Amino acid sequence: MIFHIPHSSRLVPYQVRGQFVLSDKELELELTRMTDAYTDEIFSMAGATVVKFPVSRLVVDVERFEDDADEPMSKVGMGKITVKTSHGARLRRELEADEVKKLITEYYRPHHLLLQAAVESELGKRGRALIVDCHSFPSRPLPCDKDQTGPRLDACLGKDPFHTPQELVELALAGLVTDAGFSVGLDWPYSGTIMPLAFYGKDPRVSSIMIEINRRLYLDEGTGKKNEMFVEIKAKIIRVLLKIEEFDKSGS
Repeated sequence: MIFHIPHSSRLVPYQVRGQFVLSDKELELELTRMTDAYTDEIFSMAGATVVKFPVSRLVVDVERFEDDADEPMSKVGMGKITVKTSHGARLRRELEADEVKKLITEYYRPHHLLLQAAVESELGKRGRALIVDCHSFPSRPLPCDKDQTGPRLDACLGKDPFHTPQELVELALAGLVTDAGFSVGLDWPYSGTIMPLAFYGKDPRVSSIMIEINRRLYLDEGTGKKNEMFVEIKAKIIRVLLKIEEFDKSGS
C-alpha cells in the first residue's frame, strides 16, 4: 500500500514566510485549524510506502488541481496556492508570477512526481497499486467548507467511480464500522480521493480510497495536541488498514 499524507505538516519555510500577511500568532492559529495533525503517526504500518508532503498545505496544497480552472476551492481562495484563511480573511500578499512558479516547481510538482513514482514502483513489482489518502477533519465545519451540515460523524470515506472498487469500500467500511466502532459518511463531509493524473481514469490496476478521521477523536482541537484517546484511535486505524490490506493482497 501507499499512504499519501498531504496535510500533516505545520512547516512554513522561512523563504516563504514573508508572503503571509498574518502575525505569528494568527498563523499558528490557522495552522492548527488547517493541519491534519499527526496523520503521519496515525496512518502508519510496516511495509507501506509513505508519500508525505513535508511542508504545510498553506504553502501549497498538493490535494488541489494545478489548474485553478479545474479546482472548485480556488473560488474561495483555496486553490493550489492558498490566498485566504479558513475564515475568509487575507492569508497572503499578492504574489509575483515568478513566486508562483517557484512554489509550483519546488513544492507542488515534485510531490506529485514522488506519488507517481511510488505507484509506478508498485505496478512494476506487483502489477497493481493501492493508495490510501490519509486525512483528518474538524468536528465542526470551517467557514470555507462547502458542506456546513452537522453533526459530523467519526470518519469519512472518499471514493472515485473508476479507481475505488466496491470490494475496497466494503472492506474499509467493515474496518471502520465493525472493527473500530466508528460512524462513517461515504463521500461526506468530504469526497473523492487522490490519483496521479498519469493514471486517472485510465488504469484500473491503480486503486485509491480516502480515509478521514474526525479530529475530536484524538485531538484537543483548540490546541492541536494529542488527547488521551490518541493511542487507542491509532490502534483502531491500524486495524482498519489491515482490513484494507486484504484487498491489496487479494489482487482484485
